[in-house]
Amino acid sequence: MRGASQAKWVVAAVAVALAATACGSSNSSGGSSGGGDAVNAQGVFSYQSSEPQNPLQPANAMEVGGGRIIKSLFKGLVDYDPSNGQLRNQVAEKIETNDAQNYTVTLKSGWTFHDGTPVTAASFVDAWNWSANVKNNQINSDWFSDIQGYTDVHPDAGDPKAETMSGLKVVDDTHFTIALNGPVSYFEYKLGYTAFSPLPKVFFTDPAKYGQAPIGNGAYKFVSWEHNKAVTVAAYDKYAGIDKPKNAGIVFKNYSQAEAAYKDLVSDNLDVLDQVDPSDLASYKNDLGDRAVDQAQGAIQSISFSLYAADWKPENLAKVRQGLSMAIDRDTITKTVLNGSRQPANSWVAPGAMGYKDNTCGEACTYNPEKAKQLVTEGGGVPGNKITVLYNADGGHKEWVDAVCNSIRQATGVECTGDAKPDFKTSRDLIKNKKVDGLMRTGWVQDYPLNANFLRDVYGTGAAANDAGYSSPEFDKLAAEADKATTVEKTAELYQQAEAQLAKDMPAIPLWYYKTTAGYSKNVQNVKYDSFGDPVFTQVEVKQK
Repeated sequence: MRGASQAKWVVAAVAVALAATACGSSNSSGGSSGGGDAVNAQGVFSYQSSEPQNPLQPANAMEVGGGRIIKSLFKGLVDYDPSNGQLRNQVAEKIETNDAQNYTVTLKSGWTFHDGTPVTAASFVDAWNWSANVKNNQINSDWFSDIQGYTDVHPDAGDPKAETMSGLKVVDDTHFTIALNGPVSYFEYKLGYTAFSPLPKVFFTDPAKYGQAPIGNGAYKFVSWEHNKAVTVAAYDKYAGIDKPKNAGIVFKNYSQAEAAYKDLVSDNLDVLDQVDPSDLASYKNDLGDRAVDQAQGAIQSISFSLYAADWKPENLAKVRQGLSMAIDRDTITKTVLNGSRQPANSWVAPGAMGYKDNTCGEACTYNPEKAKQLVTEGGGVPGNKITVLYNADGGHKEWVDAVCNSIRQATGVECTGDAKPDFKTSRDLIKNKKVDGLMRTGWVQDYPLNANFLRDVYGTGAAANDAGYSSPEFDKLAAEADKATTVEKTAELYQQAEAQLAKDMPAIPLWYYKTTAGYSKNVQNVKYDSFGDPVFTQVEVKQK
């Protein structure tokens, strides 16, 4: 459940001075190359990023700016093989269950935090208990709600009744047990999310201080955080994971304009790009040649309604919301404004995720201006006959927001304008605090490749990433039934029924599925992206100069 990103959305660039430039900066040393050129194993590379929304704690990041940095600093029990998305063990030696409700975890030996202290069973259990506790106000605390005793540490109101969840027991340094409230067939998939990372003992002495200079157990260790400029990490030489870095570190370089990031990439002043901005999509393959990337991604772009706002609270507005969805010409916008870099969406789950079902949205996601106007009228009309769409101006979204608004205006006569906020953090803060009066740009990059992640974690009542404030007893009931299935396959099938409820209520309009349209500089090679849209940071090779 990232932020949507995760929520977990991409931001871009501003020409910000970097404390350290990246590529090929240090002493050279030979090594094997994935792209044919000699490799500088001591080389550091730069990556297009943004200012993290929150301090760098695993349970407190739900957006890409902080999320990708935290993924580099921490490693949990499992992760997902970037080549095929399959679950694989990292700190875990094995995770065993007979009933999908009670799990026994066995850890590998030899893992350490960056301060040299060992990673033990208590490192996980203590971290999860702290992160779930309502007093600590972690944005991802909801991820622990499957565990028995969660409501004792995280009540809906008032102080917690306990400091620890009854469902977690440390057996010894390398074993602990997890008891869930009920069967969750895909719980192991969820354990790959960074909220389930371990924390060292030093964290608990001063969490606020720790969040500015975190100590993790991942492939990279923290070096510095120059706020609004860059975060720098360095390869950890005692990393025990199976994905050891082929480079010496990363500079997560802040940009507030995607166009500026792209210009820096073309001039080799930035090494790895997150996403090409819309204005350069038409030319980026010619500009970059075989360094251009165009591949499917497990992510979706949408527009959510602020269902908590007075204008959008009435339940009888579902027809209006469906009408606005039908007023959007997705095919034309993705082909022209987005230069074919997106695929029109007709469901709320991205293709490739287990349980994806084509066309769940049905005719409500098909452009039909006449029917759109009819539905808006039958639903009582848009309040004030005017809507705004909030978005962050630093992510290259203006062009498509303007196009969507133009399509709505022409089809329905409803006045529609973009509501630009200066940066991703500002827009996320407004959305998270439920201070949006109209519509808002939202989206989702999978945390794990299963439809449950696109549905329960985004549209379940009270879910941390439920930006719309959507609450449907029927959706929640169907999701709960899906969670109780004893196989992942059955869970995925049942979640399709929950998704059908979204077509009736339309809390958010699916727009298009993301593709990874990115690239890299001449300074690096062996740059690959996973289905989450993230570069495989550990595999990037810096060329010798």
